[in-house]
Amino acid sequence: MDLLLSLPIVSYFGGPVFTSWSGSMNLLFFYMTWTTLVLSHSPLKIELVGTLAVRIVFWLVPSLFFLIFDTLLPSLAESIKLYGSASLPRRNAASLFRQVLLALFNLALSTAVQAGISIGAGSLLRHPLFKTSTRLPLPWQIVKHIWLLYTAREVLTYYISRYILHSRGGIAKLHKSYAHSRKGAAPYALMLYTDHPLPLLLHRTLPVYLPALVIQPHLLTYFLFTILTTLEEMLSMSGYSMVPGIVMGGIAKRTATHYASGGRGNFGAWGLLDWVGGTSVGKDVVEDISDEAEKHQVKERSQKAASDTGSLIQDSIDGLKKVRKTRKRTSD
Repeated sequence: MDLLLSLPIVSYFGGPVFTSWSGSMNLLFFYMTWTTLVLSHSPLKIELVGTLAVRIVFWLVPSLFFLIFDTLLPSLAESIKLYGSASLPRRNAASLFRQVLLALFNLALSTAVQAGISIGAGSLLRHPLFKTSTRLPLPWQIVKHIWLLYTAREVLTYYISRYILHSRGGIAKLHKSYAHSRKGAAPYALMLYTDHPLPLLLHRTLPVYLPALVIQPHLLTYFLFTILTTLEEMLSMSGYSMVPGIVMGGIAKRTATHYASGGRGNFGAWGLLDWVGGTSVGKDVVEDISDEAEKHQVKERSQKAASDTGSLIQDSIDGLKKVRKTRKRTSD
């Protein structure tokens, strides 16, 4: 528990949004805490507990909250669910309890598989898989590694989903019987980990972990990547029509269409390879972004912001002219 409470990841990555003084203090506090953590625990322990903590905080807790909301207030939830009442969880206590147990089992299994791979890779390489030094990663390194990890994850997710999970093999049958048991309905967030264990490892764990295994970024970069992907997957699987963000709104709609269609398309996480490969079902990623931008009135807001900025600059110029005129009259 002490290790779990000693992971101030958010304070490090969120520091720049505060004032420079506050950000410096947050960075100093994080560095001291991170140094203590690295010196007092093994890299493997930090990796596993940190990853598990991220999944609990950014998937399990919100998923259980959404599940309670959907089951206790179905009339309200139905109004904001894609595909309406068909997307609501079954109001059966025994069935929901079994799903929660399956989700917890898969979460534990995913962590155990990651532990096994990390131990094996660490023994083979003779050093920890991730860089777990007291030296913090530079911002440009974080951006570069996150971009590489996202690109590799998109490719793996698309091809695994299209050619393994939605083919005619045995794994595809397992995936269909668990993940696609509800026809014509959007998923809910708990379903992220209620697939059969084997398809789940292929679909959710390996596309995130294997690229990190190859790139071997700093452990903090891997934590940030895990946070971002876990949040994205949780929101995309929520089935809600009011998911915030221009990009996330489209991802949630395409994910809902994937499940409602029985897995006929929309295999990628972001939809880019579906657009290129012609496997989009419903609207593709370009149309979704266009629709979401129109819904959020990005063009009007940009024009208003530009107009307000221009007015502010003009007012400043007029103010300076008045001051100069006043000084000139005073000197005369």
